[in-house]
Amino acid sequence: MTLLSVHDLRVSFKTGRRIEVRAVDGVGFEIAAGETLGLVGESGCGKSTTGRAIVRLVEPSAGTVRLDGRDITHAGRRELLSSRKDLQMIFQDPFASLNPRQTVHQIVSGPRRLLDHAGTAELLTKVGLSPEHAGRFPHQFSGGQAQRIGIARALASRPKLVVCDEPVSALDVSVQAQIVNLLADLQAELGLAYLFIAHDLAVVRHVSSRVAVMYLGRIVEIGPSERLYDDPAHPYTRALLSAIPVPDPDTEATRQRIVLKGDPPSPADPPPGCSFHPRCPVAQELCRVSAPDLREVNGRQVACHLA
Repeated sequence: MTLLSVHDLRVSFKTGRRIEVRAVDGVGFEIAAGETLGLVGESGCGKSTTGRAIVRLVEPSAGTVRLDGRDITHAGRRELLSSRKDLQMIFQDPFASLNPRQTVHQIVSGPRRLLDHAGTAELLTKVGLSPEHAGRFPHQFSGGQAQRIGIARALASRPKLVVCDEPVSALDVSVQAQIVNLLADLQAELGLAYLFIAHDLAVVRHVSSRVAVMYLGRIVEIGPSERLYDDPAHPYTRALLSAIPVPDPDTEATRQRIVLKGDPPSPADPPPGCSFHPRCPVAQELCRVSAPDLREVNGRQVACHLA
């Protein structure tokens, strides 16, 4: 059953010189109940803006977002509040997202009081904290513990879908594994669906049943995780996957990495045709003049003329 449906989502920002920056440019995907969709790409590709637009922390410029069949794209304040209990977010920086003036009890219990839910101590225990931590403030915790508080706050309303915006990228490697395992355990226990936004493709493969790859505001490939990782169809996906280190030193020493030339183009001045063609090692003349649409290729969707 489809829980989240995103169609032709666009988010544009105007600069001081009236230049339009197309941060998200026609993104579409679906997430089923209990599923994890990984959303990956380089910094600045628009993946975090996509997540924030879905939860309405930034306003979409066009397109539709449907949650459990309800159109929340331009929902008013009252309607949006009723939807927010089903749609929550975990942020990248736990300290920046937690109110430093509130105790853990106040942070976690606020949504629960509004929805008449009880059991703050039980929720803290569920995310690996002690009920004794409820009287402390965010600055008294480590990064990993603070992120657990953020997870507890997101779960306080008993949501169906959680947008995880790079939830482990600010943490130590050893703590990252703990948080990823916690999210997996909570998903299995509570039947949660995740939109898991990250730039670490190894982490995304571990947690996601499907993966969407973004470049310059657009999805260029989306499909089942194993198929996409084992046989990437888009040149950009192949380049990203080639950057993942291999734990075998002999294999790592001999394998070829695809190094992309230059930086991604500016979303304020995207190139004509395929937005990836200035960096693509196999680009042809067609790629320079015609933008490819997503189409079905071997069990996944790919936006590439040559796939």
